[in-house]
Amino acid sequence: MTQKVIIFDFDGTIADTVDALVSIANRLAVDFGYVQITPEELKLLRNLSSREIIKYSGISVFKIPFLVKKVKTELKNKIQELKPIPGMKEALEELQIHGYKLGIITSNSQDNVTAFLKSHQLDSYFEFIYSGVTIFGKTTIINNVLKQKQIKTQFVIYVGDETRDIEASKKAKIKVIAVTWGFNSPEILAKQNPDFLIHQPSELLPVIKKC
Repeated sequence: MTQKVIIFDFDGTIADTVDALVSIANRLAVDFGYVQITPEELKLLRNLSSREIIKYSGISVFKIPFLVKKVKTELKNKIQELKPIPGMKEALEELQIHGYKLGIITSNSQDNVTAFLKSHQLDSYFEFIYSGVTIFGKTTIINNVLKQKQIKTQFVIYVGDETRDIEASKKAKIKVIAVTWGFNSPEILAKQNPDFLIHQPSELLPVIKKC
């Protein structure tokens, strides 16, 4: 039987980074020409897709790569303050024990992810980490990873917390598990019709066994 590969998003899926990212985004609002995010507005944004958030913010698409780069740099200073999603370490250990190969595809920087994983003794669970700047999705990165690693799409499952994770996975023709503990709300995730929608890390193994 071919070994299944589970690819995780990082921000909001493995690491609880939402509050830190909102704080950074608010600090950069004036420089990049968008309005700061209030707690009430965050609730609204959680119910929007990635495209809708960009449209809502009014930020120029041309500024987004520069904003992403700046956010990564700022986040580097907060790595030691960040915590894993509760129950994630136990879930990763279960998956590893059951023989699944684990990896990460993220728009965060590889240095940030590696530093976080080492800080929380999670680095031994992952066989690869790929980083790339994407605005709307990760399809190109997913396809490149699958090609490079010579992994067939039917043996891959993606785990992410945003609508763009679902969209990218569908375009890459791989199964996707959407998680409700990250950025996007359960309602907007469900509308994107992921293969599975889960609410806590302990559900990962039972769901993956069904795939």
